[in-house]
Formats: sequence, structure tokens, C-alpha cells
Amino acid sequence: MKSGNSHPYVELARRAVKYYFQTKKILNPGEAVTICPNPEMWNKRRGCFVSIKNLDGSLRGCIGTIRPVREDLSSEIVYNALAAAFEDPRFMPLREEELEKVKFSVDVLSELDIVDSTEKLDPKIYGVVVEKGFRKGVLLPNLDGVNTVAEQLEIAARKAGILSLDGCVIYKFTVDRYEEVIEDK
Repeated sequence: MKSGNSHPYVELARRAVKYYFQTKKILNPGEAVTICPNPEMWNKRRGCFVSIKNLDGSLRGCIGTIRPVREDLSSEIVYNALAAAFEDPRFMPLREEELEKVKFSVDVLSELDIVDSTEKLDPKIYGVVVEKGFRKGVLLPNLDGVNTVAEQLEIAARKAGILSLDGCVIYKFTVDRYEEVIEDK
């Protein structure tokens, strides 16, 4: 299995994890630009999520930022890829031998919009952030098994430990999703 003609965002996510396995260092922007000479990555700041899935489609790791916290999108992708691989508390850290058995995807988020009515939500189009006090749960759009707004909001709230949607602030966002193209050897 090898990565095929994947988008530069996805290539950067995979390369960041591979580079870390090889060097135990974080890919710095100077090195990243040689891997992905995409000016768009260096000129904008956006939140993004990096997901890692087993080839059967099951989740192996997913970490992201709803708002940018790094200097540019490339850095956001690098750090979120490493966090998805090694810091997702739901999974053991990725092992180097697993790298050829997983697929990467990168979701680049739009700005968050406050939702004044759940009727304006659609789990296939919009991701959600459910916020109550200091707790915040996020769910990306268009996920397998999430078919209704109620399911989407309940999952996002549960992820944050929010027991009731009463008093919650709900935000919606869209994503541009880039998935790794895998080819058989």
C-alpha cells in the first residue's frame, strides 16, 4: 500500500508523522515547505482536524483545533497530525509499523457561526460545537452513523461531559475535507 495522488494537506499530515518516527523531531516550517510547496498553506490561518483511520475505516485517532492556534495552516496540520497519532486519549499511540496500515484525512474548518435554531443544522453539511461554561464538544460533519441533528448534538455534548443542552451555545461550521488516496502496491 502506498499513498497516491493525495492533496498536499494530507501528504503533509502523513509526512509529519513519518518524519517524527524517523527523527523524533517535529517537522519545522522550513522542512515542511519542501514537502508541500503550497503557498496557500503558508498564507492563511484556519482551524483543522487530522483524522487517522485504519484501512477498514475504523477511527485510529482524531485531533484538531476549531480555531487556529498556530502561525499558519501548515503548522496547524503538522501539530494536529502528531496529536492524532500520539495523543488521542481514546487510543494507544500509533506505532511505526501501523503507518502503512492507516489513512489520513484533513478537515479545514470555516469560521464558527452561532446557531439560533437547530432547524438551521444538517449533520451532513455542518459540524457543531456545543459549549456550556468551560466545556466544549465538537463533532465534524458527514460522519458515518450520525444521521440526525439530535444525534449530532447529543454526541458532541457527551464528548464534553455536558449532560443537558439547556443553556448551551451551539455553533456550526463547514469543512473542506481532504482524504488520502491509497493505491495498492
